[in-house]
Amino acid sequence: MTANPAILSDNAAMTSIPPSPSPQEADPMPVPPAQPDFELCCGNGCDPCIFDLHDLAMDAYRQALRAWRLRHPDAAPEAR
Repeated sequence: MTANPAILSDNAAMTSIPPSPSPQEADPMPVPPAQPDFELCCGNGCDPCIFDLHDLAMDAYRQALRAWRLRHPDAAPEAR
């Protein structure tokens, strides 16, 4: 009796364990928010202005980045 190749390949796929992600892959470094284009500002003194919202988003990004760096002290300098 010969083994069915389809069953063998299915069993191999089920028993293979994917590699564990690295700590940086499991917890990626935060990405800064995109800066709004100057043309998007209407110039009417809106409260909040799109640039005010960007400043708040940058503050949140900086806090997230500081926390990420504490969790990944051995990250490459360019990632820091």
